Amino acid sequence: MANWPVHASITGPIVMIGFGSIGRGTLPLIERHFKYDPSRFVVIDPSDKNRHLLDERGIKFIQAALTKKNYREILTPLLTAGSGQGFCVNVSVDTSSIDIIELCRELNVFYIDTVIEPWKGFYSNPKISAADRTNYALREQMLAQKRKRKPGSVTAVSCCGANPGMVSWFTKQALLNIATDLGLKFTEPKTREEWANLMMKAGVKGIHIAERDTQQRGKPKPIHTFVNTWSIEGFISEGSQPAELGWGTHEKSLPKTGRKHKAGCQAAIYLLQPGANTRVRSWCPTPGAQYGFCITHNESISIADYYTVKKGKTVKYRPTCHYAYHPANDAVLSLHEMFGTGGYFQPHWHIMDENEIVEGIDELGVLLYGHKNNAYWYGSQLSIEETKAVAPYQNATGLQVTSAVMAGMVWALENPKMGIVEADEMDFRRCLEVQMPYLGPVIGTYTDWTPLKERNLFFPEDLDKKDPWQFKNILVNF
Repeated sequence: MANWPVHASITGPIVMIGFGSIGRGTLPLIERHFKYDPSRFVVIDPSDKNRHLLDERGIKFIQAALTKKNYREILTPLLTAGSGQGFCVNVSVDTSSIDIIELCRELNVFYIDTVIEPWKGFYSNPKISAADRTNYALREQMLAQKRKRKPGSVTAVSCCGANPGMVSWFTKQALLNIATDLGLKFTEPKTREEWANLMMKAGVKGIHIAERDTQQRGKPKPIHTFVNTWSIEGFISEGSQPAELGWGTHEKSLPKTGRKHKAGCQAAIYLLQPGANTRVRSWCPTPGAQYGFCITHNESISIADYYTVKKGKTVKYRPTCHYAYHPANDAVLSLHEMFGTGGYFQPHWHIMDENEIVEGIDELGVLLYGHKNNAYWYGSQLSIEETKAVAPYQNATGLQVTSAVMAGMVWALENPKMGIVEADEMDFRRCLEVQMPYLGPVIGTYTDWTPLKERNLFFPEDLDKKDPWQFKNILVNF
């Protein structure tokens, strides 16, 4: 695109927390699509690895780690410097989203993040129960914070990256496509209740956030090194949490390690096993049938919750929803190595950048299944070549995230008094309109695949052959 559109103006300071793979990729998109004062742009990160990108632009850099003790002292003067309304872009790890959102509310500052992040030490604390280490528990804390806010408070966008984030917008478009192809009579929903009723009417039993990352380097993974295409700290943290999934009303029985929550929206369950060591069967257009990891993500819970239909207090309908992630091959080998040593992290970490990746795509979409047309995948097939052509400082995985952050920022500025919102509640058409130039081919395709198709004939399995889409058929037990 020769002339990149300027979508909105940021009248106050911009404070970016974190400048790793996502922060450095978000930087050029902010430069392209927003009008702002560069002299009021500040980046905070404990590492100065990417500082040269800031020095080249004259952007202020503060080398510091935000903690529960210092975050107010550091952030308050930065977010309130000068006139106008500031924007806090939190793309870090080990910083409490809830605490920083509350500070931004007090200061009347916009906020966006890609995940509900706790303070450092949360994920590795053995004194915290499995239930309390889930994304369900973190989301319930965020929802409680949301309920405390007065109507009309400054917009804070929670969990707006590729997933969670973009995939919620894909889900709505996919649902409209399916409903149209089924010949259903409907008008495009305007409310949460209308969206949920359309999902139920279409007969969707569940949704996989189905992803296959085929990006690879020209040399093999070194031993004792964790290699990934995005934040290794973030991947290890979420992969070490219990596997989680939104739990649909069509499901007949809990997995053996499955547990329900005692409080909250009750839209999800968790398993007493780490997500990065829990495999599920799924499908993407390029590889076809594949194994993925059932890693916990906020969208697994928020999507299931958003599309819940209730009659009074009784849940009438809810789809199952979970992540089914096949990361880059080097990352899969890294996980095998990590869990082979009892879950202890490798001493060396390496994120593949755009200059060393020789080929591959990140195929990320949503697979809506169980309806009369069986299953429908809708999503992005972004290649490393396309990524290099449209945006610097990132690979395909990163661009799917950073472009969603940018789209979420645009929506927040256009809707400035919405309080705390999740991606499911945002205008999916506007967000995708802003993001589409960065997603490569975005396609929708049907498949006749089910979890029972071409299963191993030589070993007995406990399967539900009457309903292929039971989670017991999706979960890999051996």
